[in-house]
Amino acid sequence: MKQSKLNVRGVERVFTGPKGEQTQALQPIHYRVEENDFITILGPSGCGKSTLLRIIAGLDAPTRGEVWLDGARVEGPG
Repeated sequence: MKQSKLNVRGVERVFTGPKGEQTQALQPIHYRVEENDFITILGPSGCGKSTLLRIIAGLDAPTRGEVWLDGARVEGPG
């Protein structure tokens, strides 16, 4: 079985405010991108598109879940 180029496994992001209030910016998401796939991320303002891209790029950490790129776990910017 061929390995996926990008694998997003149960990624979720919750931000905690200064008074302990929590805002769920990204509900759990699972998807794979295969070699030579072309994808788009669509949605209304505030739905978590930029948060997801920041997590995939390693610029932010998910609250839960993990991202794998070329068989290696994304731990930070590459």
